[in-house]
Amino acid sequence: MTGPGRQRTGGEPPIGRRMAELRTRRGMSQQVFADRIGKSKSWVDKVERGVRTLDRLSVIETVAGALGVAPQLLLTGRTPPAPVTDVGAAVERVRAALARHDAPASAPIGAAVRQLDDQAGYAWTAYRNGQHPQVLRMLPGLLVDSRHACHVSLADPPVLELLVRVYRLTAQTLVKLGDAHLAWLAADRAMMAATRGDPLRIGLAAVSLTQALRRGRLATTAALTAVRQLDPAVTHGHPPASALTGTLLIEAALAAAGHGDAATAHDLTERAAHLAADHERHDQDGVTFGPISIDLARALTATRLGDHHRAVALHRRATDQEGWRRLPAEHRAAHLIDITRAHLDLGDHDAAGRALVTADRIAPAETRTRPAARVALTAVLRAGPTPADVARLAATIGLTRP
Repeated sequence: MTGPGRQRTGGEPPIGRRMAELRTRRGMSQQVFADRIGKSKSWVDKVERGVRTLDRLSVIETVAGALGVAPQLLLTGRTPPAPVTDVGAAVERVRAALARHDAPASAPIGAAVRQLDDQAGYAWTAYRNGQHPQVLRMLPGLLVDSRHACHVSLADPPVLELLVRVYRLTAQTLVKLGDAHLAWLAADRAMMAATRGDPLRIGLAAVSLTQALRRGRLATTAALTAVRQLDPAVTHGHPPASALTGTLLIEAALAAAGHGDAATAHDLTERAAHLAADHERHDQDGVTFGPISIDLARALTATRLGDHHRAVALHRRATDQEGWRRLPAEHRAAHLIDITRAHLDLGDHDAAGRALVTADRIAPAETRTRPAARVALTAVLRAGPTPADVARLAATIGLTRP
């Protein structure tokens, strides 16, 4: 970890120099400032010269308070930014779009449907890159316009595919934001549209439904029901069907682990591993499947079952692989946030903090909008002295020591 007293890449001055600049602007000598923060003049001088690091959140907060600035300004040289998006307001706009049932003035023509599908594809790309505020901005319009597209022909495959894509994206984004009830509504609508189509669409919708249902037995049942519908395509060697089946088996295994069914979780994971042996990697909207997916799933399954030592060992082995670096940013950041539970339950708050900082570097919105990340970071702060990069992340998000 880079101490805040040392020069970092990116061109910003070190924290000690910022402290000196802010102190000088306020007309305080080193001695006066030292008295205000309960430190010696020598300590102040060493921090300002970069000889000593300023790497404890409690001290950073004391220094910032004496200077009359937010810790964020001291840590980064910038005032705390406005939130990337007002998540609560954005979710309410999505809720309002889901609640609309008005008929369009005119039904979209085929070209307009294709344009909407392109927009949905762009939104999925943003999701895979962890750009959740951008996805939230796009969702209300996509939801209303894609529903209006149903008036072209509800039986038209491109329209059905569009509906499934948009409702799935809505569900999976809402799952990340912790709104399980609204996520379930969007996932259920994806299933309703998918059941009018082929098994692949049903399988994709079932992935989102399983995630929205979370860890209950219903989630396992939903995933395995879709797996059975995909069996004929898998038997005939259809690669997308095999990859989607593997993904559903992973989701079912995680759900089983969530309600303590270790035997079922193990069996389902091994079934998925058998399918993954034939896939270096398969990507579809919100679905990535391959050997690395199995390794990460084993780590998270062990976490949910309370076997945290095994979870951390599996996590470290998986993230050392080349396949880890090729995963979408959203997938990597989400996994790092999820694995913090194992670190925290083992009492390794430093490892939890490092995982959160790494996740933030990969996909900042993943750590700054997900409630799970804020809960984990709060636990790290509560544990005691905090490394500088963790303190910087906490200040950016707007968290202080409880």
